[in-house]
Amino acid sequence: MKIFLVGFMGCGKSTLGRKLAARLGYKFIDLDELFEQKEGTTIAKYFVSHGEEAFRQEESNILKYTDFGEQSIISTGGGLPCYFDHMDWMNANGKVIYIQMSPKALASRLEYGKEERPLLHGKHGEDLVAFIAEKLAERETHYLKSGIVADGMSLTAEKLEEILANS
Repeated sequence: MKIFLVGFMGCGKSTLGRKLAARLGYKFIDLDELFEQKEGTTIAKYFVSHGEEAFRQEESNILKYTDFGEQSIISTGGGLPCYFDHMDWMNANGKVIYIQMSPKALASRLEYGKEERPLLHGKHGEDLVAFIAEKLAERETHYLKSGIVADGMSLTAEKLEEILANS
């Protein structure tokens, strides 16, 4: 079975996905990393050169036309679930887990890594929390279409494995 992990940046999709894949003996795929490998550039540079519309279309093509294999855990970019029919497509093609966290918890995780995340450049403290709260409010209606919603605060690969076994 394919397992898609969705949620806001910093919620732990890649970290938990790698650990869960190791526990289950599945392959792990980070869609952002796959995009950068296929395009030979960073997502930030691709955005500047080609624009968001081209990025979203290519991201969609990678999601829908890559043969991940049945035993795969796929970490999606934070915005991917919000475009086209991606949530419906992922739900039809595997299990989708939303790793849910509060804006304050996400800001705490992202505060020191924001240089790597262009959307967060120059934001810190309460400005960062407010920005995340606003973006999360826009995205959460999409994320909540997931078949499974998991509390990301104390989530471990072991707990994710239990959640999957009971779903």
